[in-house]
Amino acid sequence: MTNSTVEKIWDYSQHAKHYCYRPNYSDKAIDLLVAYIGSYFPKKLLVADIGAGTGNLTIKLIERGCGVDAVEPNDEMRKIGIEATKSAKVSWIKATGTETTLDTGKYDWVTYGSSFNVIDRELGLKESYRLLQSKGFFTCMWNHRMLSCPIQMKVEKIISKHIPQYARGVRREDQRPFLEKYTSLFKDIFYLEVDFCVPRTIDEYVSAWKSVKNKYWDLGTPKGKILFDKIFDEVKTILPKKFCITYTTKAWTVQKSK
Repeated sequence: MTNSTVEKIWDYSQHAKHYCYRPNYSDKAIDLLVAYIGSYFPKKLLVADIGAGTGNLTIKLIERGCGVDAVEPNDEMRKIGIEATKSAKVSWIKATGTETTLDTGKYDWVTYGSSFNVIDRELGLKESYRLLQSKGFFTCMWNHRMLSCPIQMKVEKIISKHIPQYARGVRREDQRPFLEKYTSLFKDIFYLEVDFCVPRTIDEYVSAWKSVKNKYWDLGTPKGKILFDKIFDEVKTILPKKFCITYTTKAWTVQKSK
């Protein structure tokens, strides 16, 4: 996809202001990844964080001493990310995962935090290969609400009632089968998942859902807003005002073959 195509299909301008309600990635998961990749590169890690959004993963990497170039095509998302990281030395670039405009062979690590599903994955993986130095690493990761969590199970029933065909797409898929197709580029899949509980008020929980972009409701349209309100007005009647919900950080990491 070209930059303009990605921006049109995955336009998060209406969703950016709600990203602060999304739980960030598990600290334990990020610590494990930094330790794993850092064992190959004893110096300060240089990371290209692709689809950096409002800076959630970028911030986690900076906190652990990484140097980061953050790539984000959406103006509203990038604006929030720049503000969130203004006290750190981080470069923000308007580009996509398939046309990053970054230098060849410059990076130790390329990361995709909840963004690898919004591009052509093959082109994105090949672009990551180009960006990485010899034996560099690629990681794609997501935070998932645990569907077996009692709170989430109640919400799933309501969503299914209103949208029987509801599906989450590539972001919920095991990335191993895809990565195994490209052993000429990358090797040695390292997979991890870490569960963590997040305390939430009902309003925070619903606001996090407003950051979700899918084909079933578009908050930028009257029809989409009506469906969203119908679902989550009902959710508000069955959930307590405060609760803890379980999330899982899932990450797939591979090393450049050559």
